[in-house]
Amino acid sequence: MKGCRRTDCLAKPLSGLFEKLGSTIGSRPFYFLIIPLIVSTALGGGFFFLKDREDNDLEQQFTPRKGPSKATKAFVKENFPYNDSMFSDKRLYDMEKFASFIAVSTDNRNMLDNPAFEDLIRLNDKILNISVNSKRSGFSELCAQVNGECVSNAILEMISSNETDRTSLFYPVHNHRSRPVFLGYVLGGVITDANSSVISAQAVKLFYYLGTQESTDEASKIWLRGFKALLSNEGDSEHIDVSYYTSKSKQEEINSHTTDGFPLFLTTYALAITFSVISCMRTDNVRNKVWVAVFGVLSSGLAVISSFGLLLYIGVPFVITVANSPFLILGIGLNNMFIMVSDWQHTRVTDPVPERMAHTYKEAIMSITITAVTDVLKFFTGIASDFPSVQAFCLYTATSIIFSYIYTITFFGAFLALNGKREADNRHWLTCMVIPTEHSEHRSEMFNICCVGGGYDKNTGAEKKQPTSNFFKDYYGPFLIKAWVKGVVIFLYVAYLAASIYGCFHVEHGIELADLAADDSHVTRFNWKDRQYFSAYGPSVMVIVNEPFPYWDNIKRSQLQGCMEDFKKLQVVDEDEYTCWLDSYLSYGLERQLNLDDKDVFLRNLPKFFDLYPFFKQDVNITADSISASRCFIQTVDIANTSMEIYMLKALKSTGGRCQVTPLSVYNQEFIFYDQYDMVVSSILKSVGVIAAVMFVVSLLLIPEPLCSLAVTCSIGSVTAGVTGFMTLWDVSLDSISMIIFTVSIGFTVDFSAHVSYAFVSSKKSSPNDKAVDALSNLGYPILQGALSTILGVSILSVSEFHIFRTFFKLFFLVMVFGMIHGLVFMPVALTILTCRSDKDEPEESNFEVSKL
Repeated sequence: MKGCRRTDCLAKPLSGLFEKLGSTIGSRPFYFLIIPLIVSTALGGGFFFLKDREDNDLEQQFTPRKGPSKATKAFVKENFPYNDSMFSDKRLYDMEKFASFIAVSTDNRNMLDNPAFEDLIRLNDKILNISVNSKRSGFSELCAQVNGECVSNAILEMISSNETDRTSLFYPVHNHRSRPVFLGYVLGGVITDANSSVISAQAVKLFYYLGTQESTDEASKIWLRGFKALLSNEGDSEHIDVSYYTSKSKQEEINSHTTDGFPLFLTTYALAITFSVISCMRTDNVRNKVWVAVFGVLSSGLAVISSFGLLLYIGVPFVITVANSPFLILGIGLNNMFIMVSDWQHTRVTDPVPERMAHTYKEAIMSITITAVTDVLKFFTGIASDFPSVQAFCLYTATSIIFSYIYTITFFGAFLALNGKREADNRHWLTCMVIPTEHSEHRSEMFNICCVGGGYDKNTGAEKKQPTSNFFKDYYGPFLIKAWVKGVVIFLYVAYLAASIYGCFHVEHGIELADLAADDSHVTRFNWKDRQYFSAYGPSVMVIVNEPFPYWDNIKRSQLQGCMEDFKKLQVVDEDEYTCWLDSYLSYGLERQLNLDDKDVFLRNLPKFFDLYPFFKQDVNITADSISASRCFIQTVDIANTSMEIYMLKALKSTGGRCQVTPLSVYNQEFIFYDQYDMVVSSILKSVGVIAAVMFVVSLLLIPEPLCSLAVTCSIGSVTAGVTGFMTLWDVSLDSISMIIFTVSIGFTVDFSAHVSYAFVSSKKSSPNDKAVDALSNLGYPILQGALSTILGVSILSVSEFHIFRTFFKLFFLVMVFGMIHGLVFMPVALTILTCRSDKDEPEESNFEVSKL
């Protein structure tokens, strides 16, 4: 077919430039070997600042920067400031200082019965006696207060005052001291009778709130550490099992484990070296590439040290998500190494080293450049993410890829040249002594095995091909291009895509913040028990009127109350648990026969009402002669998992948006973290779209065939859909952590697909089928090596005690498997179908073969 166009505007001049660079490095390798070592040593000093740069603030790093709940929080903070003398947990707009523990009976009996309840009382007494500052102050001096008294755990008072009948409690609301007390947060696994009287409770949760004054911050931190030490050493007893938590627990857990990924990386590094050495071993004692493999892995390590050190020097925050980056860089580095080694092996061994390096760089570095450019652009695009944790990961990773690319060309290339000089002198790979090329009958068999080498293919002048390369050329490639095999591949691809799309509609959203802690940490245990026993009631939610409203206007007031009734009708809201100053004030006015439809009467009597009900004063912001903002409270129910959290948030916001009389906002301090649910999907779609567009433009300029560029771009969406869909099989949620992996997945999609595409279009063969076989012959084994070495490397993460690392392994495994299948199966078939046949006859075989990467 005629008329096929090629886009060589950048490919040809760059290939020529890389050819000259390869020749230069081949002539002066020592400079290019030593300088990266010096630079890495200097930049590695940045790790001295690692502890100072750690930043794992949950709200700042793992929630959207422009999340709507953050704006609502700022409004609440401005209009409803805390009253330190009238503490109310439902009125908190931030995660203030507190400690809590959940006690469960060890024999699964009623926690309200002895001896479990007695152990609970003894533990509570020990907690109240924790002291700080040489016993000058304790909980009674630091506690949150109401009318001058510490906020107490009323459940203990209720049960202690009814020793003869400890089950005379009503659930979820019990009247204590002439006021209703909500027990939904403190009793778990409750069984009641027909009259809502408690029969038994499997768990009890106690809270210890500290004051919000800045003057007691340091003492409060010391008390919380004392609470943690007490519960970790003396919490459990013979009759109760205790899980504890403090307001600083998640933060402390994450901060203490930020660098825990480095030991895993060292293990991965060792595995990668082992695999690379084994895959690069040769029976020929001269052509053996053992040290090449070692220096290839070392090149990736230097890239991580240099990039991380540089960013730590200039003050870039180090978030726990960044700890995943070295595994990615190692995978990219190994992939580049195998490709360069493959190209080197196809050069003529009798040529001078600079000439061999020129041929290697002309072909291999062009392919590596395509993936490096797209990877860097992709990750720099991720810096615009709404999630700071994703921004940090993308910045560290993009910088690491730049250093990895530079060190591959310089450091690794220089060692490849030095190794080439050794091979040219026919020196042994281990002893570097000159050895004979032919077996001698006068030598022992062991000498001939260990001390003879330097053979090569006399027909091509290149190194002898490995059996695996011959497999792709002689068996796999010809099999794949058969017509019926292509039909099967197309059918399998359609089935894969259908299963992926189906799975995309069933992926769970959201992340449990406790998942950022270790599996066996007290944070994880507390969160698990909280979900197990206390999911019947979710957070108390503020419903906010966030603009001036004429509450004295009977018609508009009735409309507002109608909007509040709409909230009560929701499935996730308990219609009986509703608290609002307005309803109480109307009842107050009715008792005193006040005309609250009159503005002056309405405003004039509010101070008297607040004197009787001081908590409500915190719910109304009076400015001059108007009420600029107010709030009421609803109680959510049955919030057992992240799916229900998503449903609840959407239902509440939708209900508030439908109120026509005035805008209504909803808020709870947890909503700041729930905002990620809506923004994760949009962020992923935006990233995939932008990166696909960038990939298409870059590949169009560097891959000399427009249809191949389009195929590579489409593979981005294909692998992304596959990873998303198959996440459901491995219980992986769509969250800010998996967002990072999606960015990674696009990178490896580009790597495998771009390498195959570039090798395909660069082939001198005439027919598309022959081009596909040629590309697979040259690249099949390096791609297989790169994929398997990366999977082996990250496999160590599967046994990590951290959810974040296990998630990285699961998704990375899917990425590598699907990426490899696309590169070795789907892409070659697609290219043979889409590509035009060359008008030129196939040139005669040259004396040597250069892989077309």
